[in-house]
Amino acid sequence: MAEQQELRVRQPRVFRERRDVLNELSDNELIKRYILDREGIVFVTDLVRPVLLRPTVSNKALTPEQKVLITLRYIATGKMQLCNGDDIGVSQQTVSRVITQTLDALCAQHILKKFIKFPANEHLHQKKEEFREVAGFPEVIGVIDGTHIRIVKPKQFQIEYLNRQSYYSINVQVVFDAKYKIIDLEARWPGSVNDSHILHVCGMKRMFETGAVPAGCHLLGDSEYDNKTWLLTPYLQPQLGYQLNYNRAHKKTLSVVERGIDQWKRRFPVLHSEICLTPLGKVCKIIFVCAMLHNICKDRNIQLLLEDYSGHGQPSVEDNIQMADNDDDDDDDVGYQAHDGLPYRDEFATLYFNNEQ
Repeated sequence: MAEQQELRVRQPRVFRERRDVLNELSDNELIKRYILDREGIVFVTDLVRPVLLRPTVSNKALTPEQKVLITLRYIATGKMQLCNGDDIGVSQQTVSRVITQTLDALCAQHILKKFIKFPANEHLHQKKEEFREVAGFPEVIGVIDGTHIRIVKPKQFQIEYLNRQSYYSINVQVVFDAKYKIIDLEARWPGSVNDSHILHVCGMKRMFETGAVPAGCHLLGDSEYDNKTWLLTPYLQPQLGYQLNYNRAHKKTLSVVERGIDQWKRRFPVLHSEICLTPLGKVCKIIFVCAMLHNICKDRNIQLLLEDYSGHGQPSVEDNIQMADNDDDDDDDVGYQAHDGLPYRDEFATLYFNNEQ
């Protein structure tokens, strides 16, 4: 009897030792593992500390810093299993729960709008000047393109999410400024939806067409977009003179969005791999959080590490121009172009790119 009572005595739980990685690792090591340096990690944690610091009766509850570190580790690798023991020392079930909680906190609208925001009217002139420095293209405040984020085969609407490259994805519309910061993002459309349709129904279009963005401000996009008085696309068959001059400057300036997407995906490997999270709403939150953190890295001058950028540091304006100069062929994208913006584009190109004047 005494032996049975002894067996019923509850054994004490054994907790794995958790490292204090914020104080143990150097800033370079933290950036390699968690995208941000120590000050950046604390900065992001402070944004969501009240939400993550929930009362609990659990022993050894995770701190807000540890929850942010787990989420950053997943974003930095795209591998759930790499988050559950190498540094923090928690189970994979805990990792999944923590990532969901932290993503929800970071995706609060009042937080996202602090870091992903269209420039205010008083800053538009500065944006134009920054773009003019790239290749002499005037009156531009942003460059736009779509990029596909690979996802696992969804349980519903598989055909809608199957893109023309024959994999499942979310088609993300992204707008960059000349400093490679994301100023607008749409991350909710299935991979089969084309870029032009996403722009047609997004809120940014209404901003331009209702006068919220002043006249004389333009986006640049490729030939998959419709021509508008506020969206300038390349000539598909440019003639010598102002049309060819326009196309060359357009291509060099538009390459900012290509480089911006490349930087963004290199900084966050989770965007390169197939995102295995479900439901799809959680994938969209990952995309928004990566965009927000990208801009935070830009604000805090956290550079892409050399080994993470295939031997290159942050691309400069000069690098960007040189890249475009290496390929002066006419844009060979074959896309649908609406005719309502064609006369405006011709007037614009004649005004700014006719060297005979």
